[in-house]
Amino acid sequence: MPSSLNLIKLSVNTDTWLASVEISLWLIAAILLIVGLLWLWASRSKRYKLVKLNIQLGKVGKAEFVPNDQDIQIAHKIWTELVTRKAALPIDPEHDVIVEVYDSWYHLFTKVRELISNIPADLLRSEESTKELVRIATETLNEGLRPHLTKWQAKYRNWYTTNSDKLKECTPQELQQQYPDYNLLVQDIVILNGLLIAYAYELKKIVDGKNT
Repeated sequence: MPSSLNLIKLSVNTDTWLASVEISLWLIAAILLIVGLLWLWASRSKRYKLVKLNIQLGKVGKAEFVPNDQDIQIAHKIWTELVTRKAALPIDPEHDVIVEVYDSWYHLFTKVRELISNIPADLLRSEESTKELVRIATETLNEGLRPHLTKWQAKYRNWYTTNSDKLKECTPQELQQQYPDYNLLVQDIVILNGLLIAYAYELKKIVDGKNT
């Protein structure tokens, strides 16, 4: 390779006084490389405006971060799981069947856990916003949803199964009202349902890029 390169050569025809410019292929290649690197950097570092959250589910509390594209997609998927199940939809104790509510919450727990586990490792290492979103999702599951399910689900399902023969004479809604701790159970379900609705509202802020 020559020790020096003529990257740009300007010449003028003295007969016609027309100028011509010759650009080295090395310069063109360097420009293309720089443009490509800048585009890659811009695409990887794309950020949106700051979002401020206040999540009471799991006692997460206040959090704020600037999300990236992947964060928004993750938040949207979790939000979708919430609002299409008996989680972020208002529960009517008189008409909803508690066993079906628990089925929905169990599938929600499983799906969100799956979404978290599928987040690429490079994001978990390099993106503080993704780490924060994972923390929120994990704490809302482990400290928000799990305690209620641990306290109530197994013993209620066991009671419901044991008394399922009564469904020949009454509706599921009528049967569940015979549960000895029905009022306490429904009270806890309604409280948790309200927290899940509020959680979905906060996630929507990430998706929409709005703090209100």
